[in-house]
Amino acid sequence: MIGLACLSGSLVNAQSAPAPFAAGAASGAVVTAMLPGVVISGTRNERLIDDLALSMDVFGAREMEEAQMGDIRDVAKGMPNVSVKHAPARFSVTGRGNPVGADGNAGFSIRGQGGNRVTMLVDGIRLPRSYINGSNAFGRDAVSLGLLKRIEFVRGPTSVLYGSDGLAGLVNFITSEPSDFLNRTNQASKTLGGKAWLGYSGDDQGTTLGATVAARASDTVQWMLTASDTRSHGTDNMGTNDSANVDRTTPNPQTNHHQSLLGKLVLRPNGDHRHDLTIEHVRKEGVFELLSSRAKPPYTGSAAQIAAAIVDETSAKSMTRDRFTWDARYQVGTTLADSLQTVLSWQESSAQDDGETTRKDGGVRIRKTSYQERAVQLTLQAEKALPLSPQWGQTLTYGIDHASTDLFNLADGSDPTPLPAFLPRKYFPDTRDSSNAIYVQSELTSKNWVITPGIRYDHFALKVLSQAGYSPNLSATPGRSLSGSAISPKLGVLFRATPQWSVYGNYASGFRAPEGQQVNSALEVSTAKLLPNPDLKPEKSRHIEIGVRARLDRLTLDAAAFTGRYSNLIVEKKDLGTANGLAASVSNPTLFQTVNVDRASISGFELKGQAAWGEVAGAKLSTPFGYGQTRGRNDVTGKALTYIEPAKLTIGLKMETASLDLRLDATHHSRKDASDIESVYIPKSTTQLQFLSPSATTLDLRGQWRISKTVRLNVAALNLTNRKYWNWSDVQGLASNPTAPLLSVVDAYTQPGRHFNASLVAEF
Repeated sequence: MIGLACLSGSLVNAQSAPAPFAAGAASGAVVTAMLPGVVISGTRNERLIDDLALSMDVFGAREMEEAQMGDIRDVAKGMPNVSVKHAPARFSVTGRGNPVGADGNAGFSIRGQGGNRVTMLVDGIRLPRSYINGSNAFGRDAVSLGLLKRIEFVRGPTSVLYGSDGLAGLVNFITSEPSDFLNRTNQASKTLGGKAWLGYSGDDQGTTLGATVAARASDTVQWMLTASDTRSHGTDNMGTNDSANVDRTTPNPQTNHHQSLLGKLVLRPNGDHRHDLTIEHVRKEGVFELLSSRAKPPYTGSAAQIAAAIVDETSAKSMTRDRFTWDARYQVGTTLADSLQTVLSWQESSAQDDGETTRKDGGVRIRKTSYQERAVQLTLQAEKALPLSPQWGQTLTYGIDHASTDLFNLADGSDPTPLPAFLPRKYFPDTRDSSNAIYVQSELTSKNWVITPGIRYDHFALKVLSQAGYSPNLSATPGRSLSGSAISPKLGVLFRATPQWSVYGNYASGFRAPEGQQVNSALEVSTAKLLPNPDLKPEKSRHIEIGVRARLDRLTLDAAAFTGRYSNLIVEKKDLGTANGLAASVSNPTLFQTVNVDRASISGFELKGQAAWGEVAGAKLSTPFGYGQTRGRNDVTGKALTYIEPAKLTIGLKMETASLDLRLDATHHSRKDASDIESVYIPKSTTQLQFLSPSATTLDLRGQWRISKTVRLNVAALNLTNRKYWNWSDVQGLASNPTAPLLSVVDAYTQPGRHFNASLVAEF
């Protein structure tokens, strides 16, 4: 869904202080226009990114437009030590659990840890978590980039400011606001403004249409409305086998429809108060014809096995997220606080997965699975500046967070005879996941030093709301509630050695509380039994990072080295074997349980920056670059962590003129070696070898033509050399030598070949 176009700007809203209505707002007002390089996710307040003792990445609206970022997979593409898993849609509806590709863009992995170990926010509000059970998988791609003006990444634990889940890092999606379209640098403010955009993406034959309208209703009222619509197909690959059975390597037929809507009303009764009211709606739908699930003729086996052979399978998946947020800011000027912020948000997210399987005997199996989160979040935050001496100042940020999320799931369906009737069930009971926290952070600053200590206390609880419908096969095992607490300290120190050079170091801890589905998931089928575990403990991390920054005339450089220790890592549905060690049977099932077992160490480094070469024939030339490498070890077994991504290098050549930008980027993906995985075999096999992604180098060419002050054309030719390559995150668990008579399907997991994107943006 490439082709999004966002208005250029460096203003940050939501968790940042929004911009004033007029360029000449009075001093002392709550909100002021933010300068380039200002971020909010590192401290929960506006700060220059170069003043932070941590590693951050920021994509503004113009960068997202020029790179033609259409979804979170595009965002991570050139980032060192960051990836997004996007396996092909080869999941199954019934039979043995197979969720491959069912979660779409599964979520971000930062420095080796991903999934729900990365906190994902929109305007500071938590996005829904991922959920996987059997063949059902719901990912974390619950945002529409067409609604955004900025994306901020924090690398390393973020629990001291944001609580649970921030073991690996944080991603904050920041939506646009009216002033982005009404205020112009060095120009008079407008009463009406906006943009419209049209885009095409060649990797999924997608088209995007969107528009924004913003208006200044009065001196105290502004409003904005953004809507976008994307229609696409499945992501292309370099497979060549079009067989309508398990040997297929070309993509399964797929149609997608994504819609999004953002509305904002900004009220400013005076210079000391501001109220932002936000409504957001995102819906994503996909319909799949799962040809790769069909059995391969001729059908063999017993009469019952032939009757059960799959001859057709389809699925319809949808995700809907609705949010309402009230964000109020006050300039109070009291002994305890200079400013206050109150954020109250309601959000409901639901995912539905409906599928049908047609058997050789004509019987139809139906599955309807749903997952829902209903969340309320409240934040009260204060900021106070306390001068300590002529050389030192201090800013205190402190507050309380409350979050409460009700979780629901339901699996329904039907099976034909001679199969047993399918009983509707909940794999975990209706649960309320709540947390209450208090935090304080001090920023001590002088001419050359920034010292930032902080600490947070969280109390979390899982409360079972209802046992009704919970795992009917295990009705004698009621769902259990759970509670606990965590203390998360941090310390960051930055030293400006010269105006051009600075060094920093930080220590941070993180934690991730057990989830409701991890504690109480239960199921009993045939010869397998999944047990709940009410004794799960929070995952914890301790992280140290050191870094250096250079801001020279012809070179910008950010380098960081990090190491982290992780304990009580939760392994979901671990195979515990049978109770007596004998072969599994209906009376002696294989036991599975989610448990705390792993301890891990992860270390690595990152380099990123840009070298400027000066002007040639009126064009500015520069070389952007980035490199990241991570290594991980299971401290229990002493073996490498399989899920760590191989090293990635990006280097480019950029040309900029008054009306035209061109950029050629080379990306080298290092190979995955057998020494970098825990076992050379895929899980639960001693004969099928894990496919190891080879090294590859790809070339991407992008350009922007500024046709006029208000019209821009963006074009891109990606994977210019049509190189066949794989992303490691997509192929974990994929065998290179499947059991005969099955053929290898590794080509189904390849990335798209050569393709073209384009977008046209018009502002008014």
